[in-house]
Amino acid sequence: MGLASAASVSYIMFVITRTLTGTALAGFTIIVMPLELEWLDVGHRTVAGVLSSTFWTGGVMLLALVGWVPESARWLLTQGRVEEAHRYLLCCARLNGRPVGEDSLSLEALRKVAAAERVVRRPSYLDLFRTPRLRRISLCCMMVWFGVNFSYYGLSLDISGLGLNVYQTQLLFGAVELPAKLLVYLSVRHAGRRLTQAGTLLGTALTLGFRLLVPTEKAYWSTALAVTGKGFSEAAFTTAYLFTSELYPTVLRQTGMGLTALVGRLGGSLAPLVALLDGVWLSLPKLTYGGIALLAACTALLLPETRKAQLPETIQDVEGKSLQEEQMPMKQVHD
Repeated sequence: MGLASAASVSYIMFVITRTLTGTALAGFTIIVMPLELEWLDVGHRTVAGVLSSTFWTGGVMLLALVGWVPESARWLLTQGRVEEAHRYLLCCARLNGRPVGEDSLSLEALRKVAAAERVVRRPSYLDLFRTPRLRRISLCCMMVWFGVNFSYYGLSLDISGLGLNVYQTQLLFGAVELPAKLLVYLSVRHAGRRLTQAGTLLGTALTLGFRLLVPTEKAYWSTALAVTGKGFSEAAFTTAYLFTSELYPTVLRQTGMGLTALVGRLGGSLAPLVALLDGVWLSLPKLTYGGIALLAACTALLLPETRKAQLPETIQDVEGKSLQEEQMPMKQVHD
């Protein structure tokens, strides 16, 4: 669709192809992170999540490799496709240099897992709001994603008064993303996901607020603050993908990511319209971007911490029921 939009012969064709391009991109971005996290243990999720986001910054050249990524064994078990999950798990063990015999990872053990995790009905968006903890997680994540997207694109569009042309600004805004991802990697490992998400959003809000205090003749200070804010905003974006993927259970992970990404894109769509408010009051756009980022930072503090936590498999896991009550033998085959 991207190539078709470049070859558009009319405005109508361009609008249609660009819409389909965005649709395809939205679907791709909410699939990669959950698929990756469901294949990794607690100790490797952080570095893998941040590393994937770094490659996003470098481009989408690795898109073709998705064709060689196996389906998630966790998801296959929830669908009752035990033989496929068994085959992929054995292949994974061989690739990791840890041969596993048929006895130690038998079909019988996996069938018990599948029987406990099998979804009776296909989950829907309504399941994100049926139970108390999932409802709170969904509402908070929607607010966080709205704030992340809204402030990110607001900062990207608000380049007035920086004293640089559009190309120099783009270079600086792109270069600051790499150290921002390094900051996320270190922070989520030591401070946790929740504080990192809230802290990066707070940093975004503060830089927007400080820019209001900088005199127009000191463009270099405004530029430094804008670049710093862009770094915090990118860090918030990276954390949001990792954090949200760990909050939802396997049976609803794609659904939850899809809903939050949808709300986030709504925030990104509204950001350019808010920039037009400078005609009412010059500082109003920055106040709006910063205020929403601050509200999202406070909302992130209401979410549960997921650092060093196992990925939840079912809605019952999220709601706090014990594994004994749900007869979940996943721990038996975890290693």
